[in-house]
Amino acid sequence: MAGLKQQPPQIRWENHTQRPLLALAVLFALAYAVPIVAPDASASIREACRVVEWVVWGAFAADYLVRLVLTEHRLHFVRHHWLDLLAVLLPLLRPFQLLRVISTLLLVGRRARMATQIKLTTYVGGSVVGLLMFGSLAVLEVEREAPDGNIRSLGDAVWWSFTTMTTVGYGDHSPTTGLGRVLAVGLMLSGIALLGVVTANIAAWFISRFESDDAEERRQTAAILELTDEVRALRAQVAALQSREGVGPGSSSTSVPAPSMPGPEAR
Repeated sequence: MAGLKQQPPQIRWENHTQRPLLALAVLFALAYAVPIVAPDASASIREACRVVEWVVWGAFAADYLVRLVLTEHRLHFVRHHWLDLLAVLLPLLRPFQLLRVISTLLLVGRRARMATQIKLTTYVGGSVVGLLMFGSLAVLEVEREAPDGNIRSLGDAVWWSFTTMTTVGYGDHSPTTGLGRVLAVGLMLSGIALLGVVTANIAAWFISRFESDDAEERRQTAAILELTDEVRALRAQVAALQSREGVGPGSSSTSVPAPSMPGPEAR
C-alpha cells in the first residue's frame, strides 16, 4: 500500500480502472455483435445495443480526459497519446457506427497495452481474436446487403477474415463495396503486423533458450577450470611439504632397525 500511495495519480487511476474498462470492452463486443448476428432482432434490442456502444465509448473517452487532467505534463501526454485523442474525436466528427467501433477498439487496445497484468503473448492473442471477430462482423454488416456481395453469412465472414489476416486470400469470398475493401486493407495490414510480432516473439524465445544453454555451459566450464586450479595448488602444497621433510617422491618414509645383540644375561 505504501508503494501504491507513492505512485503518481495518473498511474493509480490506470491501475484501478484497468479491469473495469476491459469488462466494458467485452460488453461493447456483445452489443456490437447482437444486431449483426441476429438481424431480425427487435427495435428495442437494437436501440439498447446502440446505447451500450455509446456508453462504453463515453467511458473510454472519459478515461482519456481523466488521465489528461491527472498527468503532470499534459502536452507530453497529448503528443504521446495522439492516437487516443483521435479515437475520442472521430465519433464526434462523424457519428457513424463503424467509426465508433474503430475508435473504441483503438482505445481498448491502447489501454490494454498499459495493463501490467497482461503479458505480451496474452495481448497478441487477444488482438488476433479481437481483429478476427470485429473484422468478420464489420464486413458482414457491410457486405450482406450488397447486390453483388458474396459474404452473406457469419461463417463466410469469419473465413474471409481468417484468410485475409494471414494474407492467404483464396479469393472465394471478397468484398465488393468500397467500405468493405477499406476494411480488407486494414485487416491485411493488422494481420501482417501481428504475424510479425508473433514471429519476433518465437525467434526471441529460441534465442533466449540458446543463450541460457550457452550460459550454463560457460558456468560448467568455469567450474571445471576452477577445480583444475585447485588440484594444481594442492599438488604444489604436497610437493612443498615433501621437500621440506626431505622425502622424495620415490623414497620410503620407513627405515629397517638394526638387529640387537643378546646380552650376557641371555647367555
